Amino acid sequence: MNSVPDEIVEHILSLLSSARDIAACTCVSKCWKEAVPYIPSLYFPRNSFDAVPRRADADATIGRMIAAAACLEELVIYCPFSVTALASWLALSCRSLRVLELRMDGVADKAAASDGEDPANELDCIGVVQGLETLKLWGVSLTRPPNWRSFERLRTLEIIGATLRDAALRDTVHACPNLTDLALLGCDGVGAVSIDLQRLERCRLDFLGPGNSSLHISSPRLEVLEIQGFSWIRVEQNHRIRRLCIAKNAGRVYKVDMCKLADLEFMSLRGVQWSWNAISSVLQCASEVQHLVMKIEFCGDFDTLQPFPEIDLVEFFNNHPKLRKFEIHGALFAALCQKNSLKNLDSRFMIPCLEEVVITVRSPLNAEQKLNTLESLLRYSVKLRRMAIRISQMKNCHEAADDFFKEICKFKYMNSKMIQIE
Repeated sequence: MNSVPDEIVEHILSLLSSARDIAACTCVSKCWKEAVPYIPSLYFPRNSFDAVPRRADADATIGRMIAAAACLEELVIYCPFSVTALASWLALSCRSLRVLELRMDGVADKAAASDGEDPANELDCIGVVQGLETLKLWGVSLTRPPNWRSFERLRTLEIIGATLRDAALRDTVHACPNLTDLALLGCDGVGAVSIDLQRLERCRLDFLGPGNSSLHISSPRLEVLEIQGFSWIRVEQNHRIRRLCIAKNAGRVYKVDMCKLADLEFMSLRGVQWSWNAISSVLQCASEVQHLVMKIEFCGDFDTLQPFPEIDLVEFFNNHPKLRKFEIHGALFAALCQKNSLKNLDSRFMIPCLEEVVITVRSPLNAEQKLNTLESLLRYSVKLRRMAIRISQMKNCHEAADDFFKEICKFKYMNSKMIQIE
């Protein structure tokens, strides 16, 4: 390394980000130590200061490394720190900092316990970094709006594991008017979420609990929407959604209101219980979908879990002519297998684009109708390359289950090149 020009050494060291590695490099030689201020990124892992008993000593070490950086662009801190120290660090690097990621789950408790401050105030100091382009926060408390001015340059905002309130979330999003990526993951505490961002392209929302929360989105450039935990969903007409995922792990989905999804490529519908009106509404809008995943356990608008109504197979595939990959689970597949599902069949019927089908079967009931449906999918899908039949959690120990397995295996044997049993 002694023969390598100083500029090349600086470039190599600039690729480091781990604070532990950078600290070790300062001990190698004077040349390396002088190159450290040009490192653009600092990353402090969760266990960086496990061996340091006093929080103040850890804060001082972080502060010295940040102060030594001439043009710090990225700062990632997962280890515990104090709010007061954070404010001083951000003041030192506010002119050059572009990416900030903080794990603050340990900060709020200790700040509130020692300083008597409202935990929401821990975020106020971030407002001095007006040049931020990416902000990621773990374990924060957003029960009051942070005192931020507008982050005009901020493009990516991720908040993970946060306790939120409606007004605080609204004001936080409003302070980031030019976001292209928004992620609120593992959050709770909100009743109504409204997002009006003109440049938003990707939105991921994951809210916990069985509560009946609502979502309203108005973003004309939206391409990816992945949401979990909402019972009422409304997406304004002007959008470009290509990927849509809606899930509700607890509670019910009552209504999904959106216009025709003309650009849709992938859609996933998951949950324990959906209103049939919500299912039929979103399927009607998704006539252009190419990859569809449907894993919903039950139907119904109230506490009583109900089976799905009959789904006409011919009508379903006529309404989704571009479907190339189809995954359907349990009770929904049973609804597709009713005895009248092929009543509208005529000689011209075909499934033009379907190439792959993944079907999960959880009950041997109505075995003959299910086999008829499988045979129909095989017969009328002119481009079908693969059919996977997944036998999952079949609880019936009656001999009907054995007969069903025999028929499935016979069906697989007759079409061994195309069918797999999982």
